[in-house]
Amino acid sequence: MQFYQPGVPDEIELPTDSLVGLYEKAVAQAGPSAATEFFGRTTTYAELGNQITRCAAGLARLGVKPGDRVAIILPNCPQHVVAFYAVLRLGGIVVEHNPLYTARELRHMFEDHMARVAICWNVAVPNLRSQPDDIELDAIVAVDLLSEFPQLKRLALHLPLPALRRTRQRLTAPAKNTLPWSQLLAQAPLPDSHPKPKPDDIAVIQYTSGTTGRPKGAMLTHYNLYSNARQGEAWMHGAQHRKEVFYAVLPMFHAFGMTLFLTYGVLKQARIVLFPNFDVDLVLAAAKKRPPTVFCAVPPIFESTARAAKERRISLKTAKFCISGAMTLPDSTVELWESVSGGLLVEGYGMTESSPVALGNPFWKTRRTGTIGLPFPSTEMRVADPEDPSQDVPPGERGELLLRGPQIFKGYWNNPEETEKTLLPDGWLRTGDIVVQDEDGFTTLVDRLKELIITGGFNVSPSEVEAVLRSHPDIADAAVVGLPDEHLGERVTAVVVPELKSVIDGEQVRAFCGERLTRYKVPRQVFSVDSLPTSMLGKVLRRQARDELLNRLV
Repeated sequence: MQFYQPGVPDEIELPTDSLVGLYEKAVAQAGPSAATEFFGRTTTYAELGNQITRCAAGLARLGVKPGDRVAIILPNCPQHVVAFYAVLRLGGIVVEHNPLYTARELRHMFEDHMARVAICWNVAVPNLRSQPDDIELDAIVAVDLLSEFPQLKRLALHLPLPALRRTRQRLTAPAKNTLPWSQLLAQAPLPDSHPKPKPDDIAVIQYTSGTTGRPKGAMLTHYNLYSNARQGEAWMHGAQHRKEVFYAVLPMFHAFGMTLFLTYGVLKQARIVLFPNFDVDLVLAAAKKRPPTVFCAVPPIFESTARAAKERRISLKTAKFCISGAMTLPDSTVELWESVSGGLLVEGYGMTESSPVALGNPFWKTRRTGTIGLPFPSTEMRVADPEDPSQDVPPGERGELLLRGPQIFKGYWNNPEETEKTLLPDGWLRTGDIVVQDEDGFTTLVDRLKELIITGGFNVSPSEVEAVLRSHPDIADAAVVGLPDEHLGERVTAVVVPELKSVIDGEQVRAFCGERLTRYKVPRQVFSVDSLPTSMLGKVLRRQARDELLNRLV
């Protein structure tokens, strides 16, 4: 704790209310202040509160009761904020979905959570309509993003110009046999007497990425999410109520974006500038008029935003609180971002099952680039033997990261077997991540436990080999995977994306790696591809890259 920023407490005040109390407090205290901004149009906290109670009343008329699941399939938009809190106000459970999921990807999740009502971007409605007959929905509420655009921008998009027509088609589409969002809100507000959820009730089912198999629904309670918002508030010491401008460039259907904007942003009663997807032109256009003070993202977003800001001479000096997550943060990205911003860029660590943030680097001179930092307030961590998690490993040795705190999830929906594997009886969460902790408590992420490649009895960290490959002048990106080998068990294999106009020479790349890695870590084969599969946050999906490569080799 000696390395915490001065003023950051060791423990937070734990919440005794649900997230409904969080938003109601924001509405009461910050009524006339801007809550959201979307393409220049603002919604105040008072307007937000009114829409939430009307939306909740509309959902109640559709039959939504406490404990019912309601699917939200929306990009970042004001309706997403309203829908999230309206479901919670009824005591319902939000199930977040990526609006770009295919029908096949949605099918498993709907079969699991069995939501009967979906609030869906009208462009994504066809993927719900193509579900098999055994998935029944009582209602689909269709949301048109254009309805929240400023009037002049809405009118401009209807001009008969090809570029505007393409933009309009990306943002909106007819959605037959659905209930329009405006009709859902055309209700008298839900009465205050309607029962509210309790802190220990499930608030959200958030599906994990499924890197260890089919996606699993992590059950996050009001207490979990409210606690993590308060932990974030403690960590961003100095952030002020009703003074901060959050740039919502991360998707709110992802745990990172959900906590940053839907809970922590509302806790700070901030202005949340919403972007339906990351677009550097949109971000910098907004920054000219209303620059950000809180900018949390992933390394590729920091990189591209900083480069474009430098080229266009657009100031980001107001950005004081900047956290990177989801993937390793390169030193070069830190240096570039801090050359254009007004504060430190620090790396943190989280996972869906921890609501999601559990560790972070201090916003202080003690931060250590290249590490994921220190445990958050009210968060315990251990580094344990992966084969026997009851035994800790000494500082400086590799082990599995275990977490315990108020933000740790309740378990997996309809999956007691996976819950038992992940949550130990004494409350410790097994993250499946391999880390090394130094004597001061700063932690470095080494790799995913289940993504280690075992070749000839040796363990190989894909991240270590990928870092070497990315340092090659002809390689833009890389994924390292293990392919089946009857002699070695697995053979280390590299899939690389060449830099523009570069041609990959596999033997030269292997020689380059041989100069930097022990022999058994050197890729035995190097394959060149145009692009690698990535998550919505830009993280390379190794398992998918491996499957695509195997299909290519058949």
